[in-house]
Amino acid sequence: MAHARIEIERVKDDTFRVTITEGASHTAHTVTVDAADYQKLTGGTVTKEELVRRSFEFLLERESKESILSSFSLAVISRYFPEYGREISRRMRGD
Repeated sequence: MAHARIEIERVKDDTFRVTITEGASHTAHTVTVDAADYQKLTGGTVTKEELVRRSFEFLLERESKESILSSFSLAVISRYFPEYGREISRRMRGD
């Protein structure tokens, strides 16, 4: 798999447009970050953009960019990958 470039653009305070590029192909995703989820996952120690970036890195370790939903709330990731909350919190702490 080619190295993916993840670009994040804030659309609104809690909504982000994420573009993933691998070689000549790309996908676009719209992601919302609920304030309560943001606090629970990060403790407010990083930006929402960083949380989104790390979340997409997590997803790309498990599935292709084409398999990632085109629009979703970050909280949905735990439905597909139950380890998400624990793993992202660990990554945010730098463990």
